[in-house]
Amino acid sequence: MAQTTTSTGRASGHTSGREGSGRRSGPPFRKPRWPKAYAFALVTGALFLVSWIGQFVFQMAVESNEASQHGQSFAWTEFLPQFFASTLENWQSEFLQLVWQAAGLALFYYWGSSQSRESDERIEAKLDALLRERGMDPANPDGAPQPAA
Repeated sequence: MAQTTTSTGRASGHTSGREGSGRRSGPPFRKPRWPKAYAFALVTGALFLVSWIGQFVFQMAVESNEASQHGQSFAWTEFLPQFFASTLENWQSEFLQLVWQAAGLALFYYWGSSQSRESDERIEAKLDALLRERGMDPANPDGAPQPAA
């Protein structure tokens, strides 16, 4: 690493390989541009809109076919409440499932399910192996003499 002196007299280090790389100097972590920062939300929102519009179109086609089979005309006043009711019913089901998964997993982890105990045992085994590798007794890592039993 080569040392250079800036006009303020402070030494700054740089590597010769980056001199012509075209990188801007500044903080190492810049805030990403808006679309990149929110790309996951944008993709999720787009998928939501596409699926909701698809539900609207296909449910409207079913309602229109049922109305024509009964000799009636399509009525927006009958369709829209049915569409919003089915949408909210679907969302209720999905959110309840998500809440149960998040809350249930947190609760089971807190209770100490077999998965959480297993991971604690694995961590203990890894620590014991590291201590043995360094020539230390896992039962007595401080090296203090153990009382005779």
